[in-house]
Formats: sequence, C-alpha cells, structure tokens
Amino acid sequence: MSVSRFDAASDDEARRLLLTCLDAPRWADRVVAGRPYDTLGDVEAAMVAASATISDEDLTQALARHPRIGELADAALHDADHSAREQSGVDHDDADLARRLAEGNRAYEERFGRVFIVRAAGRDGHDILEHLQQRLDNSDDLERAATIDQLTQIAVLRMRELMGETRGEGGS
Repeated sequence: MSVSRFDAASDDEARRLLLTCLDAPRWADRVVAGRPYDTLGDVEAAMVAASATISDEDLTQALARHPRIGELADAALHDADHSAREQSGVDHDDADLARRLAEGNRAYEERFGRVFIVRAAGRDGHDILEHLQQRLDNSDDLERAATIDQLTQIAVLRMRELMGETRGEGGS
C-alpha cells in the first residue's frame, strides 16, 4: 500500500488498516480524519500526535492485542504474525531468560496492572529484560506515557511495513 492508496481508501478500510497497527479506535479515527497525507512521514506524525490522546479504554484494548514479552502469541487473541516476527530476537530456548522475563512480566503486572509492552524488534531478550527492569521504577504516570510511546513506535513500524518501507526496527 502507498500513502496515496491509504488516502484514497474508504474511511472504514483506512481505519481497519490502522487498527492492525494499533488497536485503539479513537486513535485510528483521528489519523483517518487527518487525511490526505503527502508522505509516509506525515502519516507517522499524525499517528504520533493522535497517540497523545489515547484514553485508558483504548490503552486497555490496544494492550490486549499483544502477548507478554517472551510468550508465544495466541492467534485468536493477538496479532500473532506481527508479534512472532517482532519478538524474534527473544531466544525461547534460553530457560533462564524465559524465567526472568516471566518474573519481570509478573512484577510489572502487579505494579502497574497491565501487560508490559516494548518495541521488541531489533532487541534481544536481554535488552528487553533490562528495559523491563528499568521501567519498574517509573511512576504510574511516567509508565503510562512510556507504554503509549512503545505502542506508538510499534504502530509506526507496522505502518512502514504495510507501506513497504523498512526503516528502523520493528515492534513488539
């Protein structure tokens, strides 16, 4: 898909495409409402700007589409193809790493009441674990912002992939 095809798509079609990048309906509506866009960079800027207004409800819905870091995605619940590709740097055969990620995920969920999300593509399991441990020290407000930032990075990278560009690294 190109930016011009995204601009020419029906609102429903463009919204469905965006929801595969980030399942936050009001966010997607804001990006769709900003059309037409001249460049992919303009689409990305609109995605980032719309992320500033993600509600708690949209955040919960968006996170539900992501498996825990280090766990295999359930195709019925998650964006399994995206997640498997994005988490490919996590060595699922490293039992110690798997244990530490599981412990970190539990600690995070106990602390913040939601699943830990990070742009995993381009990071190995040890980098992700370090990122998780650092974020456990965040305040609730700072962590909410970090979570939305990570979701947005993932969404932008998924949109690049859908538009045939692969600058940077992929998502969670």
